[in-house]
Amino acid sequence: MNSHPVLLLKPAFHFLDRMIHEHGNTFFMLFVYVAVPLIAWILGRRSGRKKTKARHTFILVIRPPAQPPALPPVIRWQFEPPSDDDSGPFGGL
Repeated sequence: MNSHPVLLLKPAFHFLDRMIHEHGNTFFMLFVYVAVPLIAWILGRRSGRKKTKARHTFILVIRPPAQPPALPPVIRWQFEPPSDDDSGPFGGL
């Protein structure tokens, strides 16, 4: 009789490996559908706890600046099409 833990768990590992290989997509979708309500429940537990006697209200007010910053200047230039003569930097090779 072999009592090595790895050898004892080998059939279980093979079973799980086969199940994940055959039904991995289904397991993933079930995990997603279970994880979303679980996260909402964990976050909701915090707000459901009993409040202390001192109640604090935090208000965050974000106001835009009084005057928006000026726009950067627009740079315009005239496009000059390349000439067909061989006077360019790579012409005359």
